[in-house]
Amino acid sequence: MASVSHSNPHSADEPLPIRVGHSPDPDDAFMFYALAKGKIPTGRYRFSHELVDIETLNHRALKGELELTAVSIHAYAYLSDRYMLCSCGASMGDRYGPMVVARQKLSIADLAGKTIAVPGVRTTAFLALQLCLGRPFDYVLVPFDQILDAVAAGQFNGRPVDAGLIIHEGQLTYADQQLELVVDTGQWWFERTGLPLPLGANGIRRDLGDPVIRDVHRLLRESIRFGLEHRDEALSYALSFGRGLNRAKADQFVEMYVNDWTLDFGPIGRQAVARLLDEGYQAGVIPKRVVPEFVD
Repeated sequence: MASVSHSNPHSADEPLPIRVGHSPDPDDAFMFYALAKGKIPTGRYRFSHELVDIETLNHRALKGELELTAVSIHAYAYLSDRYMLCSCGASMGDRYGPMVVARQKLSIADLAGKTIAVPGVRTTAFLALQLCLGRPFDYVLVPFDQILDAVAAGQFNGRPVDAGLIIHEGQLTYADQQLELVVDTGQWWFERTGLPLPLGANGIRRDLGDPVIRDVHRLLRESIRFGLEHRDEALSYALSFGRGLNRAKADQFVEMYVNDWTLDFGPIGRQAVARLLDEGYQAGVIPKRVVPEFVD
């Protein structure tokens, strides 16, 4: 495991609170089900869960607010001094990922000059789309769960919206609003690199120290494994975060983003993270070269 800069100030006996941040969507809920509902013993660790959108978590991580938090891989480029990446808890798009949708059929070239609704500038979706287009683009920030409505309406708070960059369950539901797919960035990335698109991970704060980092990392992995081994009950819990998804679509969405990649990035997943961060740097989107560090 890569070294951390500080030792844990807590004694080995006293209860230790661990604040966990993750998105209020089915795949994260599924992943954290066992920890949220006390399905596995956690010893002296007392987990509390804060559910907010990923862009908010990215910004909170800049200040090191949470001990364990979901982060975008793009955002990690700005957080690597405070957080390490857990080797479990990945959200990987294996030939699929964030999508651009519009009210009519468009090509990637047609997006030139268009205003695109995006869920945040530190999201991996935003990075992937910049790499896909090969240039900056006009955008308007829209909460991720309002992007489909903004595209359908053609505006958000008076700003024109020509297309939308969708994440989470919108990838399964955009056609319900008669919207057209322009590009799937996960498929584009695979065709370019032969790798899955690493969208999100869990970051653990470096100043917790090696023993706590190892313990919390182990408990996160146990929570993911519990969900995969008790799929029906974990899915029932996750369904409450599905924003209109029926059970079949929620199951499909969870399968997309909680799978073998989630138990461990593995060599290919780690290669994909390093490649994405490096391409972001080479393109001038990420200001400095970042070598990802994982908890082993």
